[in-house]
Amino acid sequence: MSTVYVGLSGGVDSAVSAALLQQAGHSVVGAFIKIWRPEFIDCPWQRDRLDAMRVCAALEIPFKEIDLSDEYKKTVIDDMVANYARGITPNPDVLCNRHIKFGAFAKWAYAEGADFVATGHYAQNIDGRLVRGKDTNKDQSYFLWQLTKEDLKRVLFPVGGYAKPAVRALAQKFGLPVAAKKDSQGLCFVGDVTMRDFLAHYLPLEKGRVLDERDAAIGEHDGAALYTLGERHGFRILSKTAHETPYYVGIIDTKENTITVSINREKAARSSVSLIGMNWLVMPQAGEKYTAQARYRETPVVCTIAGSTVTFEKPHLAPAGQSLVVYAGNEVVGGGIIAV
Repeated sequence: MSTVYVGLSGGVDSAVSAALLQQAGHSVVGAFIKIWRPEFIDCPWQRDRLDAMRVCAALEIPFKEIDLSDEYKKTVIDDMVANYARGITPNPDVLCNRHIKFGAFAKWAYAEGADFVATGHYAQNIDGRLVRGKDTNKDQSYFLWQLTKEDLKRVLFPVGGYAKPAVRALAQKFGLPVAAKKDSQGLCFVGDVTMRDFLAHYLPLEKGRVLDERDAAIGEHDGAALYTLGERHGFRILSKTAHETPYYVGIIDTKENTITVSINREKAARSSVSLIGMNWLVMPQAGEKYTAQARYRETPVVCTIAGSTVTFEKPHLAPAGQSLVVYAGNEVVGGGIIAV
């Protein structure tokens, strides 16, 4: 009998994951990860912890918790804020998965005697291959590209083969106390807060000029670090001749605190990108066609890979700092961080 530590968030997906593992005959331990919480956010972590405890009580499994506040602040929050300050758009959920859930938490769980760790991610581990979740609307494989082959030997995703409605139905079937609980929409482990509101507490944001492609000031923004390439909202066009036209962010200059916009969104698109911090689960072959995503839930684009260079079949929005995740069909080949 294998011992599996399940990261319980207090939500329905991780709760059903624990129930499915128990049903399959594993010795299951529910674990709640306590992480750093910003003081200005009314984050319901105490309720989430209580819900995780209630799930353990309903399943009659042990409940444990681990405090990873310092690790989370250092490896996720500080890194994220520093990158936004440079005009780079990072992905905190990727950092959270690598450093917290499958980093510090997994290391602790194995030291505690776990054979495997499990989470409620909508992804599949099929014989050591990382594959998209069955529910295409919920698939979270994009956020897991930094997992290694060694990680996948001991990581389980019990709900990855189910659609979300089926998971809700299983929660009812198992009599779980979180069966009707709504999904969290906020930052990984932080709560329901927009990135804009979050960054406003950590960066010295000042209003600045919005420039057109001729460097003429046509509006104002709330702080260059708040914006992402291709974005069309959150800044104000004040020019009487331009305010009715949709504009898209093409250049972010945090040193000068300016953003440059264009009426052509594709001006911010790139034909190719260089990757840093690459992790390949399957070594890509030169000349082979793959698909790639530079953002979660975007339509994948066809690409080829040569070393650290990814060339898109058509120009594509690929902001520096984001994760570019490469797929062969539904299997995650790997990925990297898009370089400046």
